Amino acid sequence: MRRTAGPGRYLEVSTSVARRGDATRISRVLVEKRLAACVQIVGPIRSTYWWQGRIETAAEWLCLAKTTAARYPKLAAELRRIHPYDTPQIVALPVVAGSADFLAWLAAEVRPRLASRR
Repeated sequence: MRRTAGPGRYLEVSTSVARRGDATRISRVLVEKRLAACVQIVGPIRSTYWWQGRIETAAEWLCLAKTTAARYPKLAAELRRIHPYDTPQIVALPVVAGSADFLAWLAAEVRPRLASRR
């Protein structure tokens, strides 16, 4: 069953890095901090882009993070903090429809948790 996600309520945020280890670290941090419900790592991919006046081509690893619009500002701030690039790609695309069960799971997993009392 599909349901309309609502404009901008759910997002897929992409970033790319040069090393698989950086992709793994980024995905782990985002999920541990509940800024993303999951992060898929794809790669290696080939990227061609302008950088400092020249066309560059590089192998990269693509990270696709599933989150909510409410968690995006903190996710983007964390990505800027831990990303190895000077100018990291941080692009958020809206999820316009998806499985109701998946979207409910996504929303539940990125809700901030209260610290447990000991």
